[in-house]
Amino acid sequence: MTESSTIDLSIVVPVYNEVGNITEFLTRVIPILVENVETYEIIFSVDPSTDGTEDLIEKAHNLNPNIKMIKFSRRFGQPTATLAGLDFCSGRAALVMDVDLQDPPELIPELLTKWKEGFAVVYAKRRHRDGETWLKKFTSKVGYGLIDRFGDVKIPRDTGDFRLIDRIVIDELKRFPETHGFLRGLVALVGYKQTEVIFDRPARHSGKGN
Repeated sequence: MTESSTIDLSIVVPVYNEVGNITEFLTRVIPILVENVETYEIIFSVDPSTDGTEDLIEKAHNLNPNIKMIKFSRRFGQPTATLAGLDFCSGRAALVMDVDLQDPPELIPELLTKWKEGFAVVYAKRRHRDGETWLKKFTSKVGYGLIDRFGDVKIPRDTGDFRLIDRIVIDELKRFPETHGFLRGLVALVGYKQTEVIFDRPARHSGKGN
């Protein structure tokens, strides 16, 4: 756990057309952050949206300057938005999570506990994949199977980008030239001490996935 940054925890949230989830996300996340860390920032990394997402985030920032926004000139996609948020963040650690509340904010204290125990990466692993289509389950199984067989780095299965990453790992990630990187693969490639937290993934709070 590094000590150089002045902010304890950065929350990196890639978003695109998520106006129906922003308010509920902040309502649930902020009290947990206030209770568990001294200082925090919430960075919304936004692909240009058409539903008022940016306006809502700006209003939230006016009420709470810890809420910040990166806005792209065009849509680059979630992987690029996530890496941009990590590049911009200043926390001693960063937590990447979705705004739709399928990554439950209530898991934050457990992730922080593991980090304070000395793990540089704490990834949230789904207990099951209920609610996903058979095609997504199949392609995930095949994809991870190929990675395990031919790759030098093992990527934990049943995980997404929902993970807490120490500053030492963030700084290593920033040395890679990728701007559209596969975060799970890059984090696994960097190494350092990593562990998991098991959780049950709920349904989206609002809207359809992008």
